[in-house]
Amino acid sequence: MANKESLIVASKVKAYIKSKKMMTSSDALEAISDKVYCILDAAITRTQANRRSTVKAQDL
Repeated sequence: MANKESLIVASKVKAYIKSKKMMTSSDALEAISDKVYCILDAAITRTQANRRSTVKAQDL
C-alpha cells in the first residue's frame, strides 16, 4: 500500500470476517484498503466527469 493511510477499521473488518466463521490473513487488510482506494478513485473520476464536486452514492 506504499505510504497510503489505511481507510478501513481493521478490528471491524476482522470481527465481520470472524462472524462469518472465517479468518483474516496478514495481508488481507492492506488489500481491502487498496480496494477501497480504487473504488473511491473511480467514484471521484465519475463525479468529475459529471461536473460535480460532491461524490454521491450513485458514483460508487
